[in-house]
Amino acid sequence: MRTKNSVKNTIFSMLSNLVAILIGFLAQAVFIQILGIEYLGVNGLFTNIISMLGIVELGVGSAIIYNLYQPIEKKDKKTIKSLMRFYQKAYHIIAIIVFILGICVLPFLNFFVGEVHLDLNLQVIYFLFIIDIVCSYLLSYKRSILYADQKNYIIQLIHMGYLILLNGLQLLVLYFSKNYYLYLIVKIIMRLLENLVISIIACFYYPYLSSKKIEKLDAKIEKDIFQKVKALFFHKIGAFIILGTDNIIISKFLGVVVVGLYSNYYLIINSVQMLFGQAIAALTPSVGSLLITDSKSKVYEVFKKVRFMNFWIATFTAVSLLLIMQPFIKIWVGQKYLLDSMVLYVLVFNFFMTMMRYSYITFKEAAGIFYEDRFVPLIESLFNIIFSCILVKWFGLSGVFMGTIISGLVLWGYSYPKYVYRYLFEREYRDYLKETCGYIFLFLFIAGISYFLSLLFIVDTAFLQVVINVFLSLFLPNILIFFFFHRTEQFRYFKKLVLGPIKK
Repeated sequence: MRTKNSVKNTIFSMLSNLVAILIGFLAQAVFIQILGIEYLGVNGLFTNIISMLGIVELGVGSAIIYNLYQPIEKKDKKTIKSLMRFYQKAYHIIAIIVFILGICVLPFLNFFVGEVHLDLNLQVIYFLFIIDIVCSYLLSYKRSILYADQKNYIIQLIHMGYLILLNGLQLLVLYFSKNYYLYLIVKIIMRLLENLVISIIACFYYPYLSSKKIEKLDAKIEKDIFQKVKALFFHKIGAFIILGTDNIIISKFLGVVVVGLYSNYYLIINSVQMLFGQAIAALTPSVGSLLITDSKSKVYEVFKKVRFMNFWIATFTAVSLLLIMQPFIKIWVGQKYLLDSMVLYVLVFNFFMTMMRYSYITFKEAAGIFYEDRFVPLIESLFNIIFSCILVKWFGLSGVFMGTIISGLVLWGYSYPKYVYRYLFEREYRDYLKETCGYIFLFLFIAGISYFLSLLFIVDTAFLQVVINVFLSLFLPNILIFFFFHRTEQFRYFKKLVLGPIKK
């Protein structure tokens, strides 16, 4: 049943993200054509600024979901109801705090934005972004029980409908009115509607959530939540600084137009990361159940399989980005929106390293390891700011992402070996180092071979170049991975998993 739910969640997560990608590319192309690259830069910059306010969430959702695994497994409705009520109150308080803090940032808006040549009231635009993030906390807490109960596919189905309606309406608004304010208002309305639908469905599956007879949450569970929330606060700050400050640094050092140029690459990279990263992240509820019921040796065997799948996905997608991204952007928005090759190489390697985190994060979060490494994200984020600000002066845009790669060594060199490898699996550091470095060097070899072979098939037509590079991306990395791994236990496991139903 656990495997069945994992497969179902993975398929629907990937399908939902595929819909998001296709719609997102269309929407961004129309956005640029109607409003221009500077609007896109402002949109990306404000998205980063507003994500700062998400720190206030403090990881309450992750802590609640972790504590839901066991009561769901035991069908303990009393504890589930208490946890959900606690979650509801917490999110209402968070929504109020986010709104207040958002308003407090208004006087300092020009510090982040810099010079903009647009006929816009930036304060009004920013206020609409605040309303959007506040609305994201209303009624959304009931997602957690569907997720913890391995029913994430339901959330993904609803999200697909939301994306289609949202982007369809936004494109109509842009086409007929060219009004950026209305564009943002549509998003707010659709956000509320999506949360309402998910809330109704959660109550359908778990009617006892509507009960008014709810006991106070057990003091031991509450203490555990608060401990994890304290730890997750550091993780939230770290994640924001690492992932959320890129556009701010780019805007300050290189200008808002460069933010707009990078936004096209970010959309492609983030879309691919969402599509394939969710395939691994969707396993978290099943891993949470596994950690409760199985031995460390069994858990490690499962981890090796997940990490191998993670490597295959990360290598295939990173090589595909390396080969396809430049000619695709030529067709999609035009040659004048291309960044130089050095930026592409750094972005692709950073993407690979980010993707390879998913297997570790999945097991770490499923095990509730938040408090133990609470200071690691702060160190990582501090390194990210320092190195990004130094390297952007030497290497321009690519230097920003070099700083992100360097800061990630804190996780790869300390957090993952100590809190995942040794704590969860009781494995030695040298095993971790050998296996992790082996995967990185193998990726560099596969990416290098694939890239140099692709140079033998250069043509003048951008569309034909995309077709050729798609073909090369489908075959080159996968053939090389097959060559290196076809005799391994992990490969045989996934071969059996895929071919088993077909042979029947």
